[in-house]
This record gives sequence, structure tokens and C-alpha cells, in this order.
Amino acid sequence: MFSLLKDRTVLRRDILASLVVFLVALPLCVGVAVASGVPAELGLITGIVGGLVVGCLPGSSLQVSGPAAGLTVLVYEAVKEFGLGTLGAIVLVSGVLQLALGAFGFGRWFRAISIAVVQGMLAGIGLVLVLGQVYAMADTAQPSGGLGKVGGLLELLVGIVTDTTALTAFLIGAGTIAVLVLWPRLPARFRVLPGPLAAVGLATGTVFLLDLPVAKVEVQGLLESISPPGLGAFGELGTIAAVGTVLAFTLIASAESLFSAAAVDRMHDGPRTDYNKELMAQGVGNTLCGALGALPMTAVIVRSAANVQAGARTSLSRVLHGLWLLLFAALLPAAIGVIPLAALAGVLVHAGCKLIPVRDLAPLWRDHRGEAVILVVTALAILVTNLFEGVVLGLLLAVVKTAWEISHLNVDVRELTGGRLVVTITGNATFLRLPRTMEQLEELPKDRPIELDLSGLRHVDHACRVALENWALRHNDGGTEPVRMNPPVAESGRSTTAS
Repeated sequence: MFSLLKDRTVLRRDILASLVVFLVALPLCVGVAVASGVPAELGLITGIVGGLVVGCLPGSSLQVSGPAAGLTVLVYEAVKEFGLGTLGAIVLVSGVLQLALGAFGFGRWFRAISIAVVQGMLAGIGLVLVLGQVYAMADTAQPSGGLGKVGGLLELLVGIVTDTTALTAFLIGAGTIAVLVLWPRLPARFRVLPGPLAAVGLATGTVFLLDLPVAKVEVQGLLESISPPGLGAFGELGTIAAVGTVLAFTLIASAESLFSAAAVDRMHDGPRTDYNKELMAQGVGNTLCGALGALPMTAVIVRSAANVQAGARTSLSRVLHGLWLLLFAALLPAAIGVIPLAALAGVLVHAGCKLIPVRDLAPLWRDHRGEAVILVVTALAILVTNLFEGVVLGLLLAVVKTAWEISHLNVDVRELTGGRLVVTITGNATFLRLPRTMEQLEELPKDRPIELDLSGLRHVDHACRVALENWALRHNDGGTEPVRMNPPVAESGRSTTAS
């Protein structure tokens, strides 16, 4: 009897949690799709697949998947460059790659990505998202490229001030943001609905009651929006740009999903995430989304946190949230067509701002200055170039920073009786520290006997071995006393020593 009562309690909590997640996911699915330049229904399809398909697969029991604001910029650029028909092929191939990565056990390696690069990636996405959706809040077409968006802000401001229609739409978007900011501060009895749904609902009601002339979401119908990619779409993936886009989709969606899983695991006491299985589950979802011509999916921390906080205990809650999305899209498609675009843009501006770690930047600069530099450079590189190139630059900076930090090299000079000098070099001898080390060695007097003590070196790369040997030869040729190396210098990992 107790077991049955416990099962009923868990079932009730999962059903209630699924309704909360559905209400959070609905405006975000539509908003991400519209901001990505695709029909609104494609965002709902991705949310449905994330619930009904990925929700049934092993990996993370409480994590919720769907279209994410973090991929909006990349999807928008992909649609603009390759077309909507090729988007499905890109997403499908990315899903297959995720399946392969998970099957070969690469899921755990995504945890090794520098957190500064991830934060910089999210900050860059947030900057581009905010700058783009500010134009959408005024029902104005956004310029291409991050610098173009920044350069057009003054013209946008003038347009808002001088054009009544643009001002009306912008005020609707600004009002939506204000509701989202103030909603968490209201007493709990007023926060029956999730903030995004309440903000979009209030904006939609205002536009309807006042009959305001603002643009609304265009509705095509769920089945009409499904467009599987043809063979020609896969043929367009042979270019370098397309391959880079596929890799960007794969790496960013995978990293965001697995970082989200780590965050969700800290929120509950249930089973921990199996990272390889979760990566394969995301791969299955993206493969199916690609086959349907829908948006790519990731695990989304906002929906996942809402699921945990609403009291979910099993994966049933995320499966049911997909069912509610399907029923809504099938039975109430006209409800989507009354939503003002400016309100959805306001939701995404708010989401974009939350991706930018403004409060964390000052403490990070104070405690880990190098990490702060990587974060800022990655974000600005994404804004100036594109998402893939910005992330690659961030990863390269992280590798260089790590190499610099571990290549500590200390040169200590001691003078013994008789004028003999003992030069002790300790640490890791890499090319990064070579210029300063050679300057110190070349400053040594040439008319004194020198013993070079290398016993404290833990690592010597090829560049340092050659440089030390050449310095010793030059010193012996030009000086009166030879240099004696103790022991003879050898590259790390080689069994032979230099004479």
C-alpha cells in the first residue's frame, strides 16, 4: 500500500513538473525559431522530439532538451548562408557525429574544455543575440555581422524615435523584458505561471486589446513545416564553410548539453548522468530533428532547472512535456499566430543578457586574470567573426595559457671558490621560456669556468636542447674556459643524450 501511495505521489509530481516545463518551453521554442529565421513550428518540433524521444533515452534522467538560445546565432547564419533546405542536412550529420562521439566514449572529454572558453562562447552568443533581437524588438531587419549590428544601433535609435510603429513594437518588447526582470521579485502567490509565459501572455493581451500595429508570428501548420532534406542538400555539405558549420553544431551542442548535465546533477540527489549515453541521446534527437528539417537541439539549463525545481522525480516529466507541446501545436496552432514578434524578441534579449557573465568578470579578473582574458577575447572574436572561429581562437588561447603556466623555468647562478660558476636550471624547458633563458645565459662571463647543472629539469623540448647545445659551443669557441653540462642535455622522451 505504501509503495502504491509512493508511486502515485511520484506520478503526480512528475505530471505537475511536466506542465511547468511545458509552460516554460512553449514561448522559448517559438522565440528561438523566429529568431533563427525559420518557421515557429520548427522550434516546437524540436521541443517535441526532445521530450518524446530524447526523454525516453538513458543518460540524464531530469535534463530537458529542445531548441536553445545558445544556437540561435549559428542557426541564423547557417540558414542565411546555406538555406533552410540544407539546415536539416547539417543537423542530421551533426547528430550522427554526436552518436559516434558518444559510442566511442568521447562524452567525458567534453568536461575537459576550459570553462573560460565556454563562458566566453556563451557571452559571445549573448552579445550577438542581444544586438540582433534589439532590432527585432522594433520590427526592423537586423544588419549582417556583429560589427554591422553595433554600427547600426544609432540608426535604429533614430528610427525608433521617429517612427511610431517601430516605437510601439519596441515598447512592447521593452515591457516584456521589464516583466521578466520583475517577475522573480513578486510574491509567490502571483508567480503561478513561469516568467516567460506570463511576459509573452501580457504582451499578447496588450496588443490584442489595444489593437496595436505590430508584426506577429506567421503560422504555417505543424505538418506543413516538416521538410526532410533531399539528396541535393547533403551534396552542399562538401564545402569548407559547411564542414565548419557541422563541426560547430556538433561541438557546441554537445558541450552545452554536457555542461548542462553537470549543472543539473548538482541540483538533485537522483541518478548521476552517464555522459556518453547522454551524448548519444542528443545525437539520436538531432538526427531525427535533421530528418524532419527542424532546429538542432541541446539540453537546456532553463527548462532543466524548472523541471528539478518543480519536483520531478523521473524522466516521465520531460516525456510528458513533449506530449503537451505536441497537443498544443496540433490542436491550437492559431494561438501561435497572435503572439507579437517584439515580445519574443524581448524574451531572447533577456535570455541573451543572462548569458553574459557581467558579475563574474571582476572577481575572475582579480583571481584568474588569464582566464578573464580568454573569456573576453573569445566573446569579442565571436562578435567580430563568427561562432566557430571565435571558439577555436578561445581554445587556442587556453592551450597557450596552459603551456605557458606549466613551462616554469628558473635559472640560478652561484659562484664557488676559485671563481667557478654553477648555473642551475630547474623546471620545464620549453620554447615559450627560451628567449628569456638564453638572454640570462648569454650575459654570463666568458672567462670563467661554468658548470651547467641540468639535473633539476623535468622536461626539455627539442628547441631548448638545440639552443643549449649551440650556446655551449659558442661559449667554448669564444671563451677561455669550457662549459660543462651535468648531465648532458637530452630531450624528454629520448633515450640518447647529446654530447
